[in-house]
Amino acid sequence: MGIKPSYIKTIGTALLTTQKENFSNSFDANKQQLAASASIDSKRVRNRVAGYITRKINTKRHP
Repeated sequence: MGIKPSYIKTIGTALLTTQKENFSNSFDANKQQLAASASIDSKRVRNRVAGYITRKINTKRHP
């Protein structure tokens, strides 16, 4: 897709540092976890954060 906005990176990084064990390498599982744990009203933003988290886990670039 392209360069992610800074708010997507900020939310994703914060969630990975606090709840790393709750996320997996599956986009659909991460989407469900975000719906349960974070209060993101927009479906588009939730999906973009889930994609960012999935990509970080799959490439092992998370803190």
